[in-house]
Amino acid sequence: MSGPLQGFRVIDLTTVISGPLATMTLADQGADVIKIEHPEGGDLSRRVTGRRGGFSASFLNNNRGKKSVTLNLKDARGVEAALRLCETADVVVQNFRPGVIDRLGLGEDAVRAVRSDIIYTSIAGFGFEGDWARKPVYDPLIQALSGLASVQGGADTARPRLVRTILPDKLTAIQTSQAITAALLSRARTGEGCHVRVSMLDTVLAFLWSSDMAGYTFVGDEAEPDKGAEAQSFVELIYQTTDGWMAVSAHTDSTWAGLSAAVNRPDWLEDPRFATVAAREENKPARLDLTQQELLKDTTENWMRRLSAHDVPCAPVLTRDQVYMHPQVEANDTMIELDHPEAGRIRQTRTPARFSNTPTGSPTPAPRLGADTRDVLAQAGYDANAVAALIADGIATDVQDMPE
Repeated sequence: MSGPLQGFRVIDLTTVISGPLATMTLADQGADVIKIEHPEGGDLSRRVTGRRGGFSASFLNNNRGKKSVTLNLKDARGVEAALRLCETADVVVQNFRPGVIDRLGLGEDAVRAVRSDIIYTSIAGFGFEGDWARKPVYDPLIQALSGLASVQGGADTARPRLVRTILPDKLTAIQTSQAITAALLSRARTGEGCHVRVSMLDTVLAFLWSSDMAGYTFVGDEAEPDKGAEAQSFVELIYQTTDGWMAVSAHTDSTWAGLSAAVNRPDWLEDPRFATVAAREENKPARLDLTQQELLKDTTENWMRRLSAHDVPCAPVLTRDQVYMHPQVEANDTMIELDHPEAGRIRQTRTPARFSNTPTGSPTPAPRLGADTRDVLAQAGYDANAVAALIADGIATDVQDMPE
């Protein structure tokens, strides 16, 4: 596979979403990613619902472009084989709960003993130190503890609500893939590896701070949080029309003037509550309520035409069955279709980043469990008899039939 990371090898010890999506991003960009899974069932995401041909959509969408090797890491021979693979690698990624990977014998010290300049990467939920570090964690818990659920609910006094997608998991995956690339760049300059640590909690807090924590930015002003920040979350920016929903954003003087013209309300421009950017933020609930009243008078399509004529940022709210067929998505060439040998024809998004000098190739589909065990272990120096012995003893497995 081509791409800017061609020639780099990644050992993927992760499961479910945050780790697998991070390493799939690297695979999409050309890295050789070897996913090590337990012989009995493999990654948990292989077994969730939404399946065809023995494959779940979740596994397909977070593990394409990888090779699958099965090793029982609770057996010394499985750990030895994993370390042999680490000798050939540039990056190791794991998302076990803090402390578990060391007990398995694949912690940073053990891996660095066989490859001193490796980029060792750990993903954690709440962090690596403190009382919460070893607590079990799932996406909703991070949304709760980070304040994201409060932001999503509106004002801090309103009922908290979850973002209806596992944003912390996926955001952490993106952060991790970027951090790994930065570490590889540093190694190219210094010759030294490092330990990259990324927590979901840190990632979401940093994500929120850039736009949702204005009232807590200036130290000493915490007792009087910024009213605009509170209002920012209080009213939705999705408006109902006569036949659906749409998003409209009019923050600047020019777009506010455009919106006023599009809805035929020139009086808004004379209203002192909306005379400046700061005033419009201070009076955001009133401004958005007035906007909603006007947009209920026509269809989404008509508003799109009228607002666009005045250069007001706007977009229809699309349902999931509409998104991938939208003309702009088609213009971006976002969607790809692949033939999977077991799951059949599948639809996915291509990697979002495009590289002019090192374009990425077509990704290979997500692998069957153990599909590459023999080949990868042979490349690591195991002869056929040694691999056969590992398989016979249940330490590793060859490609397995996938349960429906």
